Amino acid sequence: MFQLFIEGGLWGMTLLTLELVGLLFAAWKAPAWIREIGLLALTSGAVCTLLGITQMLGYVRTAGEVATALLAGGLRVACIPILYGLLIYALSLVIRLVQKPRI
Repeated sequence: MFQLFIEGGLWGMTLLTLELVGLLFAAWKAPAWIREIGLLALTSGAVCTLLGITQMLGYVRTAGEVATALLAGGLRVACIPILYGLLIYALSLVIRLVQKPRI
């Protein structure tokens, strides 16, 4: 698990983890912010993924021809932050459902 954290990019994954902590804190103290923090995590994950893909494509352009397996590995690594952001967003939806008052 820690290996995925490092592969996903230290800055982006740290930002997403801070957003996860903020989400858990908001669930306890400020329930109105749960949806917004979840959407922020989803957006941050998408931005980190796009930055990772851009970086990967820059390396491919510099190297010239690369193997398909190497390209697939780069795409896998670039998609780690968006998956983490999606998990945080899904958690925010679950927290909202649990905290929502029943009619």
